[in-house]
Amino acid sequence: MMAYEIVIGLETHTQLSTQTKIFSGSSTRYGAQPNTQANEVDMALPGTLPVMNRAAVEHAIRLGLAVGATIAPRSVFARKNYFYPDLPKNYQISQYEIPVVLGGSLTFFVGDKETTIHLTRAHLEEDAGKSLHENYLGPHGELSTGIDLNRTGTPLLEIVSEPELRSAAEAVAYAKTLHSLVMWLGICDGNMQEGSFRIDVNVSVRPVGQKEFGTRCEIKNVNSFRFIERAIHYEVRRQIELIEDGGKVVQETRLYDADLDETRSMRSKEDAHDYRYFPDPDLPPLVIGQDWIDQVQQSMPTLPDALRKRFVNDFGIAPIDAAQLSSSRALATYFEEVVNALPPGQAKLAANWLMGEVSATLNREEKDITQCPVTAPLLAALLKRILDNTVSNKIARDVFAAMWAGEENGQPDAIIAAKGLTQINDSGAIEAMIETVLAANAAIVAEYRAGKQKAFNSLVGQIMKSAKGKANPQQVNDLLKAKLDQA
Repeated sequence: MMAYEIVIGLETHTQLSTQTKIFSGSSTRYGAQPNTQANEVDMALPGTLPVMNRAAVEHAIRLGLAVGATIAPRSVFARKNYFYPDLPKNYQISQYEIPVVLGGSLTFFVGDKETTIHLTRAHLEEDAGKSLHENYLGPHGELSTGIDLNRTGTPLLEIVSEPELRSAAEAVAYAKTLHSLVMWLGICDGNMQEGSFRIDVNVSVRPVGQKEFGTRCEIKNVNSFRFIERAIHYEVRRQIELIEDGGKVVQETRLYDADLDETRSMRSKEDAHDYRYFPDPDLPPLVIGQDWIDQVQQSMPTLPDALRKRFVNDFGIAPIDAAQLSSSRALATYFEEVVNALPPGQAKLAANWLMGEVSATLNREEKDITQCPVTAPLLAALLKRILDNTVSNKIARDVFAAMWAGEENGQPDAIIAAKGLTQINDSGAIEAMIETVLAANAAIVAEYRAGKQKAFNSLVGQIMKSAKGKANPQQVNDLLKAKLDQA
C-alpha cells in the first residue's frame, strides 16, 4: 500500500459567553422551554433590524490578542444564504471576506513535542435554531419535526485553523488547547455537551511527497475530544481504502456516529459561491479603533504561554510539565497557591503531586480542579509533613485519600494523629527492626551477599512491612546497606 500523509484543519464554533444574543436582546440562557427566548429579531419578523452586541465584539478581540492575531480595523458582516427550517431569515449573518480576526497561532504539546499551528481567521456569526426530529409529536399525535428558535442568534466565534495538523493526536491536542484558552479568557464556558464548543473536522489524505491537497471531507459538529480522534481515524481509513480500491474521494459533509464508530454521508459539500455571500445591508461595517483594542488589552489575564514560561524560569519546572500545570486558570492558580505556601525550592514537589495523585484522583472521580475537596492550603500542609519527615511520600498518599474523603475535616495533621501514621525516624528503632528481619531471613541475606540485588529489595519490603509502612524509607535503605556490608 502507498504511504499517505494526513491533512487536517479544524473549524471551531465557540459560543460566546454573553448575556444576550449577537443581534438582539434575547437571553442566551441554556435549557429554557422551546421558543421562550426568541424575539421579533430572532424570528425575522418584517420590519425588525439587527443591532450589534458590543460584548461579543470584545470577546473576539480578546481571542485575537491571545493568539497574536491582527484585529481588523474594519470588518464586514455578510449574509450567508441557505434554506433550513430552523433558519427563519433563510440566511445567516456571518463574516466572509473581511473577518474581525486575521491570522495568529496556537502552541501546544503533543506528547513531549512542542507544536505550533497557525490560524487562518476567526469571524463572528449568529447560530441557527434547532430542529427536533426524535420523539416529537405534532398536535394530532403524528410524528413530526419541531423547531426550537431559542438558540437562533446566539453569538458564535468561528475559529479556523490552517490545514497544518498531521495526525488525530495533533488535532485533539490543538482542540484541547483552544478549549482551555477560550475558557481561560472567559469568552466561552466550554460546555461541549450543551454545544458551546463544537468542532468541524476537515480531513483529506495525499501520497507522501505530494504538494497538492487531496479532496477533503468535513465531519460536522463533533462534540468531544475522544470522538474527534475516533472520527479522524475512521475517515482516514475510509479515504485510503477508497483510493486504494480505485475510487475517488468526493467532497462532502459527513456526520460521525459514535454508536457505530463511523462517519456517514450527510450532504454534498457546499463551496462559498453556493451561499451567495453579499454584505448585509442592515449592518454597517464593524469599526474597531486602537483605543478599543487597548481597553480590552488592559482587562486581559496573564496568558497560558506567559505563565508557562514563568513556571519554567521561576520554579525550574520542565516545559512539558509547565504546559500541563497552565492548562487551565484554575489549575495554575491552585499550583501557585501550593508553591507559595511551601518553603522555597519545593515547586517540583508541588508539581509532582498535582500531576500525580491529585490529577489521578480527579480523573477517577470525573471532577476538575475547581471541584477538588482538598484545597491548595491543605495540600501544602500535607506536603510540609513530607518535607519535615513526619510522613513518607507513600503514607502521604493514604493521608491524601482520607483528606479527600473529608475525614477529620480534611486536616492532614489530625488525620496523621488519629491514624497513628507518624513516620518512624528513630535510627535505634529502625536498627532493631532490621536485626529482627535479618535474623529471620538468613537465606535472603546470603543471596544478597552473593550479588543478587533483588534480595536487598526483598529485605527492605520485609522491614517496611514490620514497620507497617511507617519507617523512614531512606533510613531503612541506608542502615540496612550498612548492616549488610559489615560482613
